[in-house]
Amino acid sequence: MESGLTSIQPSTQFQLITNTMDMIVAISGASGRTGYRIAEEALDRGQTVRLLVQPASKLPPSLSGCDTRRLNFSHLPQLVEALQGCHGLVIATGARPSANLLGPFQVDTQAVQQQVKACKEAGVARVVLVSSLCSGQLWHSLNLFGLILMCKGWGEQALERSGLDWTIVRPGGLKEEETALEQKELVVSGANTQQQGSIPRRLVARYCLECLSTPSTIHQVLEITSKPRRP
Repeated sequence: MESGLTSIQPSTQFQLITNTMDMIVAISGASGRTGYRIAEEALDRGQTVRLLVQPASKLPPSLSGCDTRRLNFSHLPQLVEALQGCHGLVIATGARPSANLLGPFQVDTQAVQQQVKACKEAGVARVVLVSSLCSGQLWHSLNLFGLILMCKGWGEQALERSGLDWTIVRPGGLKEEETALEQKELVVSGANTQQQGSIPRRLVARYCLECLSTPSTIHQVLEITSKPRRP
């Protein structure tokens, strides 16, 4: 199905919460190119954010005043402590291309598994995971980098089996463009229905936050790309 951002209608209950400063949205991987945009968009909505990043991560100036927790994502007690008091988590951690072929397993599988465990212990029921188009597919060229799509699929499985209120967002190829976004139209579909396409990271960020506040997306795998909006 084709969809614009406005097609998702947040629940009344969540709207009431997000109109106060009591709503805390945790964003892991907030130093990444999608993660920092999620944080910026949440701030624009008036939400309070808590950024979960690695000790050496650098944040953009736009997030300099945010509550930031620097931690080791493999250390469960640190994650649990960092998530205390949060109402939701957007997982935007993801392995970056490098010589470390274990990176995808460490980041896209193990780190996600740890975050899922930490949410259960900290009482954070609502989770949105940023994954990838073609996640879980074995015969794909992207798997030349440490079986990254398989690792993302294993991370998804941990969330799906968690008992939490989860949504998995699988964007297509991520673009850095920041202009003329209003001329883009989202293409949204269910699991394993899109094989190619791209989308600006800013639109992914906005869509993840819409999902976070929309009960109808709970327990859904949603694949998103974008295309030029029709006149």
